[in-house]
Amino acid sequence: MKQYKDMICVTIVALFFFSLTMAAWVLPSGEFSHSERRKLAQLPELSYGAVKDGSFITEFESYTQDRFPLRDTFRTVKAFLAYYMFGQLDNNGIYMEDGYAAKLEYPLNEKSVNHAADRFEYIYKNFLADKNLNICLSIVPDKSYFLAKQNGYLCMDYEKLFTMMQERMNYAGYIDITGTLDITDYYKTDTHWRQEKLTDTAAKIAAGMGVTLSGKYTEKALDYPFYGVYYGQSSLLLPAETMYYLTNDILDGCKVTNHEKGTVGGIYDMDKAAGRDPYEMFLSGPLSLITIENPNCENDRELIVFRDSFGSSIAPLLVEGYSKVTLVDIRYLRADYLDKFIEFNDQDVLFLFSTLVLNNSETFT
Repeated sequence: MKQYKDMICVTIVALFFFSLTMAAWVLPSGEFSHSERRKLAQLPELSYGAVKDGSFITEFESYTQDRFPLRDTFRTVKAFLAYYMFGQLDNNGIYMEDGYAAKLEYPLNEKSVNHAADRFEYIYKNFLADKNLNICLSIVPDKSYFLAKQNGYLCMDYEKLFTMMQERMNYAGYIDITGTLDITDYYKTDTHWRQEKLTDTAAKIAAGMGVTLSGKYTEKALDYPFYGVYYGQSSLLLPAETMYYLTNDILDGCKVTNHEKGTVGGIYDMDKAAGRDPYEMFLSGPLSLITIENPNCENDRELIVFRDSFGSSIAPLLVEGYSKVTLVDIRYLRADYLDKFIEFNDQDVLFLFSTLVLNNSETFT
């Protein structure tokens, strides 16, 4: 009797693995993981050189992992077991606290912070020095600034990062916005901050630049549920959020030029609001060079913002005080090309970057 039971168990296990293997080879291979917001590995080309240098095996392993049947289901099961059965504090570097998903950002990468400061200094010396410019720096804290240390998680030394950047950028006035923010100003499932919560922060930045904002907006909600980047990375079935955006007559009248594609549009890209990452609705997402023209401005002041993705949602709230706002992302535009696109003279200049990007600045060109 025991022999039959053993045979049945072996048969069931064999059929299970056989079914998974056949499914892996028969089912179509996707190109993009919507839950993880990344491209999936594809079947590598078989060649003698690829086999010899080992790249084929490495890429093939990634390919098989990415096309594993029921991959997202197994990832969710693993995450639940890690968090709720084995008591792990994080899963794949993502932790949950007070209903917010955040990423462990530890330790402080001083080399990266200095690299960022070096690139900013290059911009200053080559394009900004000896010009009639009002230069300021502001740093956006990531969610772990409000969650990690207070709840027993490892985190970078934020105060040291702030100090390092201020000391290295002594040519720029520092605008401290940490006191205008708390964890509720961020999405629960995403990296970014919520635009509808940023009017005080925008006012603080504007005041530091010598500009006054009215802060009067109409709040509107998207019709689409928002699942942030941590929804997929955590592998937990987190509830959807509602994304809001702010508008008024001034923002409605602005003209936004995308210099990558040579197109003209508005502050909000509603096509992207219904896409893979609704946060890209703010100024059409990660673009190297954008200009916003405000024909209803009562002055001729101009603002240049060197920024990362956090700048996409707060820049529209600064537009009221300027006739023209230029946004530059040096992760996608080489710093030594800046004078080919921008004439630096008699402007406000703001360096606005998140702690996440400063601590991982290898993408700065």
